Amino acid sequence: MKKNNQLVYQFKISLNEIQPPIWRRIQVPGNYSFWDLHVAIQDAMGWTDSHLHLFTILNPKTGLTEEIGIPDEDGELDFLTGWKLQISSYFTLQNANAIYDYDFGDCWEHSLSLEKIIPQESAQKYPICIAGESACPPEDCGGTWGYEDLLETINDPNHEEHARMMEWLGGSFNSEEFRSEKVHFDNPQERWMGAFQGHFN
Repeated sequence: MKKNNQLVYQFKISLNEIQPPIWRRIQVPGNYSFWDLHVAIQDAMGWTDSHLHLFTILNPKTGLTEEIGIPDEDGELDFLTGWKLQISSYFTLQNANAIYDYDFGDCWEHSLSLEKIIPQESAQKYPICIAGESACPPEDCGGTWGYEDLLETINDPNHEEHARMMEWLGGSFNSEEFRSEKVHFDNPQERWMGAFQGHFN
């Protein structure tokens, strides 16, 4: 999490199997860990970081596919530790793609692609979201199928579940609304300390 004055990695994150398209384009420091990247994806997409996550990516040094996320103290999930691994050790322009899974119940699968590696601009604070399209689905809405049902329900005022679903959404939801300048990025180290201090060394 040290400050890198040299390189910035630009990623496109696309939520799979959903229409209309939901995607974000972000730039992050080249010295980010996978945990740092996870936090940036959560914040850019609009998720609340309330569930487990997992990166699946080819290790270019071994040629093997690896799973990177939060280590399981019970040993049931054999994931590599995200905050101990640097994205620069995996992502290259020749090894540019990964899958990012969020919420193993709703199964939100994102395609993650490294588009370019560029010099850091001295006056720019990173990470930054530079583009995107469509609102993030609400948490715990039942995955892609549940989200489709939700949109059908709230777009039909005569639907028997319309009022209840609108109340669950807090009164309003615009699936087409997204403004990149409104994205706020949390400090990934502070997020980690709030979630795991005392649990992991």
